[in-house]
Amino acid sequence: MGPIKHKALINVDLGEAYGNWKCGPDEELIPLIDHANIACGFHAGDPLIMMETVRLCKSHNIKIGAHPGLPDLQGFGRREIKLQPEELTAITIYQVGALKAFLDRENVVLHHVKPHGVLYGMMCRDYEVAVAVMRGIPEGIPVFGLAGTNMEKAANDLGIAFWAEIYGDVKYSTDGMLVIDRKKKPWKLEDVEKHVTQQVTTESVTSVDGSNVHLPVKDYPISICCHSDSPGCLDIIKTTRAVVDKFNQETRRS
Repeated sequence: MGPIKHKALINVDLGEAYGNWKCGPDEELIPLIDHANIACGFHAGDPLIMMETVRLCKSHNIKIGAHPGLPDLQGFGRREIKLQPEELTAITIYQVGALKAFLDRENVVLHHVKPHGVLYGMMCRDYEVAVAVMRGIPEGIPVFGLAGTNMEKAANDLGIAFWAEIYGDVKYSTDGMLVIDRKKKPWKLEDVEKHVTQQVTTESVTSVDGSNVHLPVKDYPISICCHSDSPGCLDIIKTTRAVVDKFNQETRRS
C-alpha cells in the first residue's frame, strides 16, 4: 500500500463552546489548520459563538464547514439518539442553515458539511441514517466522511462530492471504524506522529488490537481530523501539522 494520492490537509471541530463555557483554544488552533467544522448549536455552540468563530476563521482564510450533531448538549453529541429519517434530514437542514446565515453575512462560502460525533458513527454503520442526513446537505456542498462505509456509499448514491477523512487523535477498530469516546483521552505525541505518518504514507492504520487495517481512501481528497477537546490538542495539532507539511513537501503534493 502506497501513500495517499492527494495533498494532506487538516480539519478541526471548532466553536464548541456554549455561553460562558469554553471548550478548546480555538484562537491558537486556527492558524494551524486548513478546514474548520463549526458547531451549529445542537451538540455545542450558540449563535454568538457561531458568529465569532466564523469571523475568526475568515480572518485567517480558513475554509468553513458546518458541523451538525444530534440534539444533545449535555452529552456533547456523543450519545446515540434514535430519530426518524425525516427528523435527521430536518435537524441537518436546520443546523446547516443556521451556520450558512452567519457565513452569508460575512460573504463567506460554505465549503463542506461534516457530521459530528455519534451521528457520524451512526451514518457509517447505517445506510438509511446516512441518506437521511445527507438529504439535508445543500446541493453542491461536499461531505467529509469515513471512506469504505455507508457515508461514502450514500454520498455517491446521492451525487454528493465526498472527502475522505483520516484521524490524528482517534483510534480505529479492526473493521476500520472509529472508536468514538464521549470524553477524549490523552495521546503521547510520538504516538500521534506514528499514527498520522502511517495513514498518509501507507493508506493503513494500526487498530486497537494491533492489526494492520487498510484505509480505502481511493482517489478522494483527504482531510485529517483532530479535535479541539482532546487533552493537549494544541500539541497534537502541531505534531500533525509537522507530519503533514513534511509529507506534502516530500511527495510534492500541491
